[in-house]
Amino acid sequence: MSKSLKYLLWALPLGFILIYLLPLDVRPMVIPDEARYAEIPREMLESGNWIVPYLNGLRYFEKPVLGYWMNALSLSAFGETAFAIRLPSALAAGFSALFLFLLSLRFVGNRSVAALSAAIFLTCLEVFAVGVFSVLDSLFAFLVTASLVAFFFGIQSTGKARHGYLALFGVACGLAFLTKGFLAFALPVIVIVPFMLWEGRWKELFTCGWLPMGTAFLTILPWAWAVHLQAPDYWHYFFWEEHIKRFSSSTNAQHLQPFWFFIPVLLLGALPWTSLVPQAVRGLWRDGLNTPLLRYALCWLILPFLFFSISKGKLGTYILPCFAPLAILLSVGLWQHFSQHTEKRATWGDWLNIALAGVFGLALFIIQLFDFGVKAYTQSGEAWKWLLVLLSVGVWIGLTWSARNCSDPLQRLTRYVATPLAFMLSVHFAFPQQVEDSKAPDAFLHSVAAQISPQTLLVSDSSMVHAVAWAYKRKDIYMLSHGELEYGLKYPDSEQRFLDEGKFKQFVTENQGKRPIAIIYRGDQFFYKNLLPANVKRFEQGKFILLLL
Repeated sequence: MSKSLKYLLWALPLGFILIYLLPLDVRPMVIPDEARYAEIPREMLESGNWIVPYLNGLRYFEKPVLGYWMNALSLSAFGETAFAIRLPSALAAGFSALFLFLLSLRFVGNRSVAALSAAIFLTCLEVFAVGVFSVLDSLFAFLVTASLVAFFFGIQSTGKARHGYLALFGVACGLAFLTKGFLAFALPVIVIVPFMLWEGRWKELFTCGWLPMGTAFLTILPWAWAVHLQAPDYWHYFFWEEHIKRFSSSTNAQHLQPFWFFIPVLLLGALPWTSLVPQAVRGLWRDGLNTPLLRYALCWLILPFLFFSISKGKLGTYILPCFAPLAILLSVGLWQHFSQHTEKRATWGDWLNIALAGVFGLALFIIQLFDFGVKAYTQSGEAWKWLLVLLSVGVWIGLTWSARNCSDPLQRLTRYVATPLAFMLSVHFAFPQQVEDSKAPDAFLHSVAAQISPQTLLVSDSSMVHAVAWAYKRKDIYMLSHGELEYGLKYPDSEQRFLDEGKFKQFVTENQGKRPIAIIYRGDQFFYKNLLPANVKRFEQGKFILLLL
């Protein structure tokens, strides 16, 4: 084993701990996603009901339950902190990298390529950005990766090992379903069926599917039946509203975007490796897709990407499952390319990577020096933050430039692995204050906590309700707008929690002088100000406002 490979194998877990895990508690939680995925598990722990998800005491049917379970376990182990709610997402990214390492090690047979596949995956900017943020996408992408890895191991094995891997494939699909729903079955199918046809093994589709279908069914059944008993309308809402309508609707789809939306997302999300894609393609093209793994990875990359592109509703995080096969193809292609080109010189890919980092650094520098109205760092004490980011960009450029001097392919690619690490680490600490003042209300809510007693009636808009419930450990908050809790507010035992203009006027009249009322909202968009009495106290930080009656 070469020194470069030993270094990379040691650096991978240490770098993951340093960049993905240790700084998780540095940044404040942001709304709505992180507050949502903190509050639902907190209410699970408080109520003891681990079957039906509730948010602010209202039924919340948008997702199944596994992601909430993982966050609840983390909260119970590490306390109610940002670290706890982000840890499952970060660990999912780490285990995805581990599975890619094992897959490449077994079927490429090159430890350098195996280590590079894991390293490339973890240093893609989208993988990092989602992995240190509390959303369900990282966990879901890991389970999709685990399912497709287990399937490939299964069809390349025989006897008991084959059956074991196929059973694990079904379990992983079942767990992915419990995280985000029916996509857990759609994605493996659109990868596996074309691949097996390409391999001329289509007959096996009729024999190898029964065992994983059985284990997936058994994995899902206990919770699926339990939630049906407690909330009989769950499956109707979840299937039609969250899957069929969201995928097919061209007018009511959430996050409506054009077909090509994911192309720039993939190119930007794959940085710093985007600039080396042509070299990787040449490396793969030279030897052809001469192994089943490469053909499998190609199906795994392209077909889910097209599937998500066809969907009307799009978010950048949706294509996270595509980064695992991309890492495999890049690691093999770049290894083959640089093994054939060992001369010490800068390639146009190096120049492009330097140019992209340089343009970003220069733009940040100019924007911060001159007032264009788009400064990321607006506070006088924040100069060190953008200078830290600039320094990390300089490290990015310097390591890319130094890579040209490496004739050894592993040394060269290891330098590339290191290029974004300083930038990734700096992101945790260079959180702009203006973002905190508009997207992270936890500090503001705690600063005014002395104004809130257990008898205070809380009223919030839909954008703040998750954070208010989390900060004050309450699930009885009245709402000024429906937002994502519209379905939960339709239940007869919950509909009184929504205050339209008439109900709000009556609410204030009935409680004024009897119980204090705190109205918390984001942005100056409170439309019932004319209904308030004169003696209202106002507390404000950034876009967050508290009115106390």
